[in-house]
Amino acid sequence: MNITAVNQSDVCQEYSCPGRSVSLSVYVILYVAAASVSLLTVCGNLLVIISVSHFKQLQTPANILILSLAVSDFLMGVFVMPLYLSWLVESCWTFGSMMCLVFNFVTFQATSVVSVHTVALIAIDRFLALSSPFIYSQKVSPTVICIVTLFNWLFSLIYNFILLFLNGNFTIVMCPGTCVYIMDGVSSLIDLLIVLLMPCTLIIILYTHVFVIAKRHATAIRALQVHNSTGSSKNRVSDKSERKAAILLGILVIVFLLCLLPYYICSLVIPYSNADLFYVRNVAVIFFFLNSTINPIIYALFYPWFQKSLKLIYTFKVFNKDSSLMNVL
Repeated sequence: MNITAVNQSDVCQEYSCPGRSVSLSVYVILYVAAASVSLLTVCGNLLVIISVSHFKQLQTPANILILSLAVSDFLMGVFVMPLYLSWLVESCWTFGSMMCLVFNFVTFQATSVVSVHTVALIAIDRFLALSSPFIYSQKVSPTVICIVTLFNWLFSLIYNFILLFLNGNFTIVMCPGTCVYIMDGVSSLIDLLIVLLMPCTLIIILYTHVFVIAKRHATAIRALQVHNSTGSSKNRVSDKSERKAAILLGILVIVFLLCLLPYYICSLVIPYSNADLFYVRNVAVIFFFLNSTINPIIYALFYPWFQKSLKLIYTFKVFNKDSSLMNVL
């Protein structure tokens, strides 16, 4: 996450606590709305985590990447969103300096490298599945994807720890009522490249190729529809499945980019010292965080396997013997 460097004393002066300026009824409504969004985020992503973790049939390479994204979104709902939304409602940071440090670290860990790079890995996975299906089926196994995912989380952990605590170019402003992070120009540029420009460029390029390949496959399949042999039928089913997966994951990627880009655009064009436009940054951050809420809704609307697994969870059939072997596809 990228922030333009500012002076610490200016931040403390600009963003001191103004006190509550809304009526009690509005105040309660805001807290109910904040709690509802956080709860929806936690429950939705927890259901995704349970589904992929429990049902063996769902433990495919693509779904393991979705699991990684759901864990990141779950952390957002459990820890980041309640604190941030409370901060917005109160117009004041009330959780102390230590919690400010933890809040910023978890926010960076959950939203920056892990989420963005996981979406980039989803794009790479779909590109390989469509462009080189034979190599993909032989080389890309759930175990390989698990190792890649763990490496992604470890890299994010080390990267954010160095960025926040070791390089001396990053400061957490913890004056009364404020929890703001300040990054110098060099660190800001490095973070912009690693977290936004490189992965997002890769995502756009790969998904452009994915949809070109999917369209080419669809044209070839229509040309081969005159053949009714068993082998060609299986190939058509397999190709159709991969194309459908690419399209569904493409929706996930597009929504992610739409939620991500406003925040980074605001970070680049709106100085942190500009208090008059601070509300614009807040709206952009909310959109960024709401992506964690939207993802499970996308799964529920477009993924039949998630819909079937939800029925099994809601009816407590997951507690049956050998329920992990149930057919959910």
